[in-house]
Amino acid sequence: MDLSAQLPALIVIAPLLAAPLCVLVGNPRLAWGVALLTSVFCFAAALGLLQMLQHVDVLSYSMGGWAPPLGIELRIDALGALLLLLLGGSSVVVTLFALRSVEHEVALERQALFYTALMLVLAGLIGITVTGDIFNIFVFLEISSLSTYALISLGRDRRALFASFRYLVMGTIGATFILIGIGFMYVMTGTLNLQDLAERLPAVADTRAIRAAFAFLTIGLGLKAAMFPLHIWLPNAYAYSPSVVSAFLASTATKVAIYVLVRVLLSLYGAHFSLGELPFDKLLLVLGSVGIVAGSLVAIFQSNVKRMLAYSSIAQVGYILLAIGLASQPGFTAALLHLFNHAIIKGSLFLALGVVSFRFTGAKLADMAGLGKTMPWTMAAFVVGGLSLIGVPATAGFISKWYLVIALIDASLWPLAILVLFGSLLAVVYIGRVIEVAYYRQPARDLPRKQIPITMVGSLWLLTLGNVYFGLNTEFSLGLVSLAVSSLMGVGV
Repeated sequence: MDLSAQLPALIVIAPLLAAPLCVLVGNPRLAWGVALLTSVFCFAAALGLLQMLQHVDVLSYSMGGWAPPLGIELRIDALGALLLLLLGGSSVVVTLFALRSVEHEVALERQALFYTALMLVLAGLIGITVTGDIFNIFVFLEISSLSTYALISLGRDRRALFASFRYLVMGTIGATFILIGIGFMYVMTGTLNLQDLAERLPAVADTRAIRAAFAFLTIGLGLKAAMFPLHIWLPNAYAYSPSVVSAFLASTATKVAIYVLVRVLLSLYGAHFSLGELPFDKLLLVLGSVGIVAGSLVAIFQSNVKRMLAYSSIAQVGYILLAIGLASQPGFTAALLHLFNHAIIKGSLFLALGVVSFRFTGAKLADMAGLGKTMPWTMAAFVVGGLSLIGVPATAGFISKWYLVIALIDASLWPLAILVLFGSLLAVVYIGRVIEVAYYRQPARDLPRKQIPITMVGSLWLLTLGNVYFGLNTEFSLGLVSLAVSSLMGVGV
């Protein structure tokens, strides 16, 4: 049997099998080994699938040999391959980092369970990406969400429990909206297969049920993606969860939700309907713009650096939504490019704070006084990530913001182009606050002498160098994004 032909199924099955195995082995180190091997396999499988896509436009895999639309289909195109690489790569990096970070932040008896939940989150996010069935998107979304609630609750601060509960409540509301939307679509079309839905929807697009389904789906996905003003769950979830969880969620969770939103807008309803006949494009422009300003302004006044980065993530989601709202090929390119680059940027920043938290409990701004001298490599990595978040040339953040500004200018939306630059100036302020405290203030107390493990340093600098590499060499990221946009525009327009 050709193993490569089974990769679409194996990339989902592997983390699903690894999750109970982490519990069965019991030993935290062995559970970590299982999680790491699984993450490496998923990343390698993603690379293999990308290689296969060099010869075909779409990879289709029928579960159990049942052909779609009757059977369940796994379907991967260029956009799916981009997300799979992001998920696999992020999982490898954070799992490496987790070896010592989890030992420091999570009670011994819960560490094996931690890796179980982490693998379930990975399985859910990968399943969302590869499934060709809209109901299975909901199923995998719930697998990842329920596991995420558990991971957040494992934070050392007691407020992690409240953050997890708030996310559970908001996530359940979002999932309910998504399920109602799916139900409306099934009643009107009689199918759940995404390709079949795309073919049948135009005939019933003017019905109230299909328009209601669109509203329910976009609100539910907007909540999952932390779209302003549906972001209330995100700041505490990022701030009080274990460092590894903050980094992984910031790199993947909201990105996958935006991926599904793009699928709904372009692949299902089509850009002509969702961003043309309906005024959703204008709504995205407004919400994206407000999210950029509101998220950035609130970030400036945070004393907890993890909360600062959490509010910054709300602003970065705003950039992506603003780009989607342009309803143009340059806009979609800028959106997907920033989706990819921001995952690397925010992952590196949260891992840098994870190293700081390993040295001493907490990530308050006051605690970072003098770290530029006492932890020079860690703070250097934070500075590189911060510059990329701002959008300084030669960083990944500059590339995606440049394409966004160009797209806005092409659409003659000069005020919004200026707004993007203003958002970057606000990022200078809140990142500058951390740099000023770290490099120009004396330590408020004596720091404990603690050797930082090589796994943590290596993981941090892997993402940090990624910020520079994808800022200098855009052949891979831009090439894959352009291919994904061309595919989407061909389906949706």
